[in-house]
Amino acid sequence: MFIAIAGTICSGRKTIRDFLIEKHGFIHLQLSGSQGGDETDQDEESTKLRFKDAPAMLDYVTRQWTSNFVTLDLTELRFLELFTRRPFCLIVTVDAPITVRYQRYARRDRMIGGEPSLHSFLEDHDRVVYGAGTDLSSSSQSLPQATPLTSLVDVANIKVTNVFGSLAEYHAQLEELNLLDPERTRPSWDSYFMRLASLAARRSNCMKRRVGAVLVRDKRIISTGYNGTPRGLANCNEGGCRRCNGGAASGTALEECVCLHAEENALLEAGRERVGVNAVLYCDTCPCLRCSVKIAQVGIKEVVYSFDYKMDEASARLLNAAGVTIRKHRTTSI
Repeated sequence: MFIAIAGTICSGRKTIRDFLIEKHGFIHLQLSGSQGGDETDQDEESTKLRFKDAPAMLDYVTRQWTSNFVTLDLTELRFLELFTRRPFCLIVTVDAPITVRYQRYARRDRMIGGEPSLHSFLEDHDRVVYGAGTDLSSSSQSLPQATPLTSLVDVANIKVTNVFGSLAEYHAQLEELNLLDPERTRPSWDSYFMRLASLAARRSNCMKRRVGAVLVRDKRIISTGYNGTPRGLANCNEGGCRRCNGGAASGTALEECVCLHAEENALLEAGRERVGVNAVLYCDTCPCLRCSVKIAQVGIKEVVYSFDYKMDEASARLLNAAGVTIRKHRTTSI
């Protein structure tokens, strides 16, 4: 695995790097001319591998992809995007409250015999976060940030917020995040299909709740669905469903709802013959009783869902009675 860490000044980037090196045996990679962190770096030279530029680093880690590497030095978006094309690359960004970061910044300056300056800290902060267009008149000797952090965050797999009062608490959080989880770089089948269900939900214009579903057999997608009004009717967000637009409380006036549920749309799109045997239905929300009846009828083998729904117990009883396995998928926390 290759982990690139970016973040705001004194946010705890170096701590994550050292945690990976000391606890998990990662190899520290640096670019020539880099200081490798916000704080004074005391690492022995023998623990580092240096490269003349990012392409040389990329070539090396690609050839040695079964080893674990970490770097703080990839701060150019164009190079980060090249690394993200590799299946073993993980981008982590880290931030912390600005008052906490300034306290660390001031301590660092005192350690090296300097005089802390809030103005210099804020200039460095703006340079890293917003880019070279900010005022760079500061006397800070920090290396320039090649790409604004606001752009790097967009390609990050994991965003860490360091609000912890002690190193032990921070380490505990890093352990809980489990950065070495293989799902970080390649989602499991469950996570893959559940993310597609969540993406399908974004097509919904239901005024009450967005829901998506993906129907799968033998790890191949048969159909997808999201909730909304039937073909030919005005969309839900255009007044097509009286119940959804009438302000009815959750769980009431259900007989007035004309919206098809995501599961129903997926089943209708597939048809019973295409559903076949051993089909699995992924839903980002647990099916309601109405959909559970149809799921049992078409012969779905298993239902996997992410979020609970008010009719979970009734749905579970019906699906269990029909011999349909139902389980909740817990995604990797980020």
